[in-house]
Amino acid sequence: MMHLHILGICGTFMGGIAAIAREAGHRVTGCDANVYPPMSDQLRALDIELIEGFGAEQMKLVPDVFVVGNVVSRGNALMEAILDAGAAYTSGPQWLAEQVLHQRHVLAVAGTHGKTGTTSMLAWILEHAGLQPGFLVGGVPLNFEVSARLGSGRHFVIEADEYDTALFDKRSKFVHYRPRTAILNNLEHDHADIFPDLAAIETQFHHLVRTVPASGRLVVNARDEALQRVLQRGCWSEVQRFGTRREEPGGLTARGEPHAFDVLRGSLKLGRVEWTLIGEHNQLNALAAIGAAEHVGIDPAASCAALAQFKNAKRRMELLGEVRGIKVYDDFAHHPTAMRSTVGGLKRKLERSPASRDERILAVFEPRSNTMKLGTMKALLPWALEEADLSFCLQGHYGWNTRDALAPLGPLASVADGVDALVAQVAKAARPGDHVLVMSNGGFGGVHAKLLAALASS
Repeated sequence: MMHLHILGICGTFMGGIAAIAREAGHRVTGCDANVYPPMSDQLRALDIELIEGFGAEQMKLVPDVFVVGNVVSRGNALMEAILDAGAAYTSGPQWLAEQVLHQRHVLAVAGTHGKTGTTSMLAWILEHAGLQPGFLVGGVPLNFEVSARLGSGRHFVIEADEYDTALFDKRSKFVHYRPRTAILNNLEHDHADIFPDLAAIETQFHHLVRTVPASGRLVVNARDEALQRVLQRGCWSEVQRFGTRREEPGGLTARGEPHAFDVLRGSLKLGRVEWTLIGEHNQLNALAAIGAAEHVGIDPAASCAALAQFKNAKRRMELLGEVRGIKVYDDFAHHPTAMRSTVGGLKRKLERSPASRDERILAVFEPRSNTMKLGTMKALLPWALEEADLSFCLQGHYGWNTRDALAPLGPLASVADGVDALVAQVAKAARPGDHVLVMSNGGFGGVHAKLLAALASS
């Protein structure tokens, strides 16, 4: 048994590592700038001691190793003390690779969008098949109610993030995982704070491709041009494409609506998925998970049966409440492409039901990600929101003006300088039958609860 002290423990990824380490029998302590729920509650339930802040006095814990999250930078008091003392330290991905993944068949899910949902699907398919996989997801899959577990089987499913590893390791996290099965879901420019352009991210994805053995499988979105460029740089593994045109041999494709569709290989029907999820993005995510599960021996028909019981992850079109006939949803979408797909998926669902065709979508969002704050994607916001009936945006300290960016939407877009003002705008505009879709990758100033309360009192 070793003692790990985890810096940045309340992040989903580092909190997942803490849970896995504790399950493996190690002593785990940790610290973060803001020790906050729900992760803090999950960790305390696992008997993990949490410390507020990054004070140098934590050196007195004398752990066997400090596990450093990428939230930590130079100048952090505890990190400076670790370096001065010559104490043992590592990154979360490296600790996981060395202590857990090296003995497992790793199934990694990479891509700009859909990693959490697809990882959750794949883990559930393996669980449904009785393989008892371990997993680490950047969210909380509702089929499991935890974001990570060690698992007793030989398979481990992991959300494979391309963001950098730590202040001392600027490689993408996923190069540590050495998967035998890897999903490449899609690829766009994101994380503009560390990647100057799309080509830089393509290079990192090719580093991942280089780690997959010849006996492994790459499950690749056939519609994504950037991923085809990645494979053209060199590919040494079997490739299963998905999202192909039906006449293309060997590829997986879907026939039908995103909520009810047949899974085909060429013209051969492999199974049928009927579930509660909406949006073409989820249909493609399902094909990816089915293709990856097949590589570990799960028949596609069995995967389809598992997906019929799939509940998605928290904050993925999660219905938080309904007040006066107005539904409020929480969704993690924060990149323009994901926002467009989420809004469009809900729009298609409403169009399918004659009773819902007069119901409106009110999109509420904050440009919170580092990429959005830099203004890299601001020109795409009108495109991302064009299928919403009304849009409401929070103007934060971004260095660019959201009112100017949303000007092409005219009176259909409103901007507020604070959360309370934003809530007031939405509450005034909302009417029975509306769907209020809140999109953010953060807490959004408690806007969800405030919206439900404002709607109830208006």
